[in-house]
Amino acid sequence: MSYNNAALRLGWAIALLINCLMALAQPAVEMADNLRASGKIYVVVVVILLIFAGLIAFLVSVERKIKRLEKNKDNPS
Repeated sequence: MSYNNAALRLGWAIALLINCLMALAQPAVEMADNLRASGKIYVVVVVILLIFAGLIAFLVSVERKIKRLEKNKDNPS
């Protein structure tokens, strides 16, 4: 059983290593170079950060509502 586990881990490690090496071999993206040269890449980064912040705020609010509902379910008064 441990041979299968070790072989599986080795297989995954090799697959991930090959995947990382392929990612490093990608050519430069012209669009990203143009955005970086014109300074618009910062706008893209800010928009992405705002979207993530909105998602996190939404998830936190949903979590608080769920906790409140669970608390009210346990202690109906």
